[in-house]
Amino acid sequence: MSQGKAKNGAAEIRLNGAALTADPSGVLLWPTRRTLVVADLHLEKGSAFAARGQLLPPYDTRATLERLEALIAKHRPERVICLGDSFHDGEAGGRLSPGDRERLRRLTASCDWVWIEGNHDPEPPDDLGGRIEAELIDPPLAFRHQARKRAAKSRGISGEVSGHWHPKAAVHLPPKRISAPCFVSDGRRLVLPAFGAYTGGLNVLDPAVSGLFRPDFVVHLVHRDKLYGFPRDSLVF
Repeated sequence: MSQGKAKNGAAEIRLNGAALTADPSGVLLWPTRRTLVVADLHLEKGSAFAARGQLLPPYDTRATLERLEALIAKHRPERVICLGDSFHDGEAGGRLSPGDRERLRRLTASCDWVWIEGNHDPEPPDDLGGRIEAELIDPPLAFRHQARKRAAKSRGISGEVSGHWHPKAAVHLPPKRISAPCFVSDGRRLVLPAFGAYTGGLNVLDPAVSGLFRPDFVVHLVHRDKLYGFPRDSLVF
């Protein structure tokens, strides 16, 4: 299977006939639909941990929104799709600072903004702009939070774009082992890396992730502002 062509640090991925661009920032671009796709922002994760006594610097939401704002200014999409778990929990919207709330409202007002429901935020806040959807079908692609293990096909659409798993991949390039967030795809489905500042990751060789894909899947590691494509056989735990 082709690893995709690198161009300006990005990677071209074909999914069910659609030409997509994986960006080194961790977002996905669908140029012909003027669409930017982002997964797993986990806004206000820091404040959620702080409430449980695990103190983290309280700047994750600001850092995440600043990065996203810069990418929207750069690519000027007509539509933004957030693939669920945009908020770390059901109370996250209420914990946003006034400044972050205002920045988010400006962003959602700038284009057609779609919040996909996630497992952390099955009911995203409805007072921040944008529209809320369980999933979004835009042939030939389907956008949802979590990939469906049995089949990606839905309403005749077999190209599935999702998040949820925070995929990471590791390769051994002597003398180093490099591990980084990644895009993972087999041509029929694609899982994006998590975009949020405080998000961990799951190795794509874990059966929970690898079991979603055909054996010939490829990954595109996000490393030092570039993407590097590797076939499954090159990966290590």
